[in-house]
Amino acid sequence: MTEETPGFEEKPDVPSGATPDDAEPKAASSSEEGAAPAGDASTENAGLVAQLDQVRTALGERTADLQRLQAEYQNYRRRVERDRITVKEIAIANLLTELLPVLDDIGRAREHGELVGGFKSVAESLETVAAKMGLQQFGKEGEPFDPTIHEALMHSYAPDVTETTCVAILQPGYRIGERTIRPARVAVAEPQPGAQGTKAEGAEENTPAADDKESGGPDEG
Repeated sequence: MTEETPGFEEKPDVPSGATPDDAEPKAASSSEEGAAPAGDASTENAGLVAQLDQVRTALGERTADLQRLQAEYQNYRRRVERDRITVKEIAIANLLTELLPVLDDIGRAREHGELVGGFKSVAESLETVAAKMGLQQFGKEGEPFDPTIHEALMHSYAPDVTETTCVAILQPGYRIGERTIRPARVAVAEPQPGAQGTKAEGAEENTPAADDKESGGPDEG
């Protein structure tokens, strides 16, 4: 039976060349190495978030620039198309304006019965082409006088009109769409001076007689 020596304690085995005190610093250094990567990861994430915000800001700016350029391009296209149509209308109006004297001659020849034979075919073809290009003739006898589309060359009074009226078309007017390229040149007639007053007085004079007739005549004394 083995007897334990009083005061003697067993010590753990320690590798050769190492002391127990060396084990504790190694454990501490291991814990520090494990904590360092966590701090680096948070810093890296913060950097990535900042970069992502910068990219989003730049993307928003580029998107706004693209939308602005697209709107400017659409406005440019509309402006070019509008200018193209305007130039076309002006060119057609200038051409047809130069043809108006020819159309007037054709109209006078038709009124005098001289529009016959080959001349008639040519004249009708010219009028058809002018109509296809949008030329419209206006101006009729009996229509009210409108200074925006009529040009009065002659003036007279007539008892059978109640307002200023075109009584003769001296030269027809022409328009292209809503644009007047030549007003109709007309002779106008106005109501006879004093005719309205005479009619009004006559109506007033006839009123008592009519009232007497309706009531059976004047009362007999």
